[in-house]
Amino acid sequence: MPLVLVAALATTGCHRENHVTEEEGKFLATRPVRKDTELTKEYVAQIRAIQHIELRALEKGYLQKVFVDEGQHIAAGTKMFQIMPLIYQAEVQKAQAEADLSEIELKNTKLLADKNVVSPNELSLSNAKFNKAKAEVALASTHKSLTEIRAPFDGIMGRFNVRLGSLVAEGDLLTTLSDNRNIWVYFNVSEAEYLKYKQQQNQGSEPTPVKLIMANGEVFDQPGKVETIEADFNNGTGNLAFRATFPNPKGLLRHGETGKVVMTTPVKNALVIPQKATFDVLDKKFVYVIDEKNVVRQRPITVVAELPHVFLVDSGLDEKDKVLVDGLRKVHDGSPVAIDFKEPAEVLGHLDVAAE
Repeated sequence: MPLVLVAALATTGCHRENHVTEEEGKFLATRPVRKDTELTKEYVAQIRAIQHIELRALEKGYLQKVFVDEGQHIAAGTKMFQIMPLIYQAEVQKAQAEADLSEIELKNTKLLADKNVVSPNELSLSNAKFNKAKAEVALASTHKSLTEIRAPFDGIMGRFNVRLGSLVAEGDLLTTLSDNRNIWVYFNVSEAEYLKYKQQQNQGSEPTPVKLIMANGEVFDQPGKVETIEADFNNGTGNLAFRATFPNPKGLLRHGETGKVVMTTPVKNALVIPQKATFDVLDKKFVYVIDEKNVVRQRPITVVAELPHVFLVDSGLDEKDKVLVDGLRKVHDGSPVAIDFKEPAEVLGHLDVAAE
C-alpha cells in the first residue's frame, strides 16, 4: 500500500490493525550518525581552448599562397597566407621615390639656408615635407607587410574558409587558430551551490580540484582546478558559470568539445541516515522515529544533500533518535513495533537499495 494511502487511512480510522509484534518479526532500526563525507556532483561542461581566435584578411587582394594545412600544429610567427602584394609593393616604391626627392630638396634648402639665401622657415618647411615622405614610406610598407598572415601564437589550424586564388576583402575570415595546451572548461552551478561553494572557499583559499569526464565516458587523465567564477548570474536560468583549467599536454582535448565536470566538495560533521529509512508525502520527506515505548512517530526532515544510498540531513533529527529502516510500508504513525537495533556503521556498511 502506498505511503500516502497509509497516511490517509490512518487519519480516517478506516485502516486495518497493522501492529507488528515480536512473533511477527522485528524491524531493523538504527540511529543517524555524524561523519565527515564528500559530495560529488556532475555538471554538463563546454570545453574551450585557452586561446581561440579568428584569422582575417587585413588587406584586399587575391590569395596567392597557402603555406599551412588544416589541423596542423604551427609555431608562433609561422607564415600562413600570402595575399598578392604587387600593388602594395608598387605603393612602397612610389613612397620611397617621393621620400628620396624630399631628402634631396631638404639638402639643397639647407645649403641655401646656411648662406642666408632662404629663410629658416623655408628650411623647416622642407624638413617637414621630408618627414611626411618618410611617414608615407612607413605606411606603404605596413600595408605591404599585412599581406602576409603569420601565426600570433603556437596553435592548431582550423578549417580554411578560402582557397588558393580566392579574392578576399579586408576583414574576410581565413581560418581559426587554437592554442589548446591548456583548456578552459565552463560549467553552470545553481545559486544555492554557489553560496555553499563560497562558504567553503572562505575556510581555505586553495582552488577546488575537479575531474573531467569526456564524451566517451572516460575520465580525462589530467586533474583540473576551478580558478574563475563569472561576475553575473543568468536571470533566465538562475545559474552562474564556473571555469576550470585543465592541462592538455597530449593535445587530446580540442576547442568545442563537450563533457562533464565532476566536482567533489568535503562536508564536515554531516548527519547521515539511510535513504531507505525515509518516505515521501507530497513534496516532503519523513522518517519514523521510535520513542522510548517502541512506538513509531512520523517526523518531517530536511535533506541537504543526497549520496549513494544515504541522505545528509539538515534538520529534524539528531544522533540520539532511533529511526526505522525497514518495514516503513507496514506501519503508521502511532504503531508499536518490535525492533532489531543495529549500530549505524553496520547498517551503512550493508546498504544496497534506495529509499522505499
